[in-house]
Amino acid sequence: MNTSGEETTAGGGYRLWWWTRRRSAALDIGLALASAAECVIQGLNFAQRTGLPPILVALFGIVAGSTVVIRRKRPLTVILVAIAILPTTMGDVLTVVGLYTLATTDAPRRLVGALAAAEAAGSFAVTLLLLKQDPGLDAQPMPAWFRPLVAGIFAVVLVVPPVLLGMYVRARRRLVESLRDRAGGLERELVLLAERAEERAEWARGEERRRIAREMHDVVAHRVSLMVVHAAAVAAVAPRDPEQAARNATLIGDMGRQALTELRTMLGVLRAADKPLVAAPPRPAPTDPPANPGPQAVPPPEGPALDGLAALIDESRAAGMSVDLSVEGEPRGYAEPVESTAYRVVQEALTNVHKHAAGAVARVRLAHRDGEVAVLVQNDAPAGAQVPGARLPSGGNGLLGMRERVMALGGGFVSGPTDGGGFRVSAVIPDRREPSGA
Repeated sequence: MNTSGEETTAGGGYRLWWWTRRRSAALDIGLALASAAECVIQGLNFAQRTGLPPILVALFGIVAGSTVVIRRKRPLTVILVAIAILPTTMGDVLTVVGLYTLATTDAPRRLVGALAAAEAAGSFAVTLLLLKQDPGLDAQPMPAWFRPLVAGIFAVVLVVPPVLLGMYVRARRRLVESLRDRAGGLERELVLLAERAEERAEWARGEERRRIAREMHDVVAHRVSLMVVHAAAVAAVAPRDPEQAARNATLIGDMGRQALTELRTMLGVLRAADKPLVAAPPRPAPTDPPANPGPQAVPPPEGPALDGLAALIDESRAAGMSVDLSVEGEPRGYAEPVESTAYRVVQEALTNVHKHAAGAVARVRLAHRDGEVAVLVQNDAPAGAQVPGARLPSGGNGLLGMRERVMALGGGFVSGPTDGGGFRVSAVIPDRREPSGA
């Protein structure tokens, strides 16, 4: 703070004692000068009537009227000074400004009402006394109620308007503060919603990455595992059985082409997701001649189904694995995610047998039940040594991917070693078909 009492806040704002704006300080100082001038003028009239020294009354009026300058800091003091100097007929500006300022603060309404009533009563009494002492009014005939009426009107005009105006400003300020608080609350809520939306988007991106990783793993791991097994078999039998080696080489080529086809299909779907879909036109009636269908909507990718399990098991058998398939119940036409998940569980389980238990006997059990499908893949302990070069790396993602698939559909998944040294994978997947009337 400098020598004049003015200081600059950290934010660069203005501050002088209790004022935070220059125009507030200028307004209060101007009101103080006007109030002091009014008190001096009224005080000189009072000194003339009472015979008091005019200079002393003028100095007293200056001091009393200047108290308006502290109205923002001590509004109650301003009102009490105005009430105290009522007998001198000074302080009209002091009264109006003090009552208005007090009404705009958080002071209790009872206190504001009591001080306003006291000010009105004092003003009424002083005005009535002055009217009775006026010789000009005594010389005129007038009813007895005239003087009280004039005194009452003067008291009401002096007290009521500033109080009502102050209460209106107070209510308006509270409304503005309430709206500002509500806007701040809405802004904070929007920030929270934006953060939650970002979290949900991040979670969705993570889920999409995991889904793509599972699909890529399922497409690549099984085919490539069989290709490695066949390649190792080719290397083992080529010197003594060229025909068998040729057959294995042919199988490797077929599996490679199948893997490439599935990868191209998946990449095509991922690229198509970035393009706007065009609605397909209505299908023409059978009697209509074929027409150019135009741009078609991109169909959703169709995953593998349970009716492809036989071909899947034949591929493993062709790679030298002994696989036994048993089916219980009648197929029920499950929803596409259910059949795809059940197929992928069997596929990944057989791939793990190729990786970790080459030469072991595997059993696949598929059970169709009411409202669910159960899958069990179990293998015995590996028998004999592995074919050289057939050992496959493992990233540890197969079981995790199977569990995620099954749990996403609300099913149950269990995996682990058996007592005989083998391994078991079991999944129960509820049917998620929509009702036929939907």
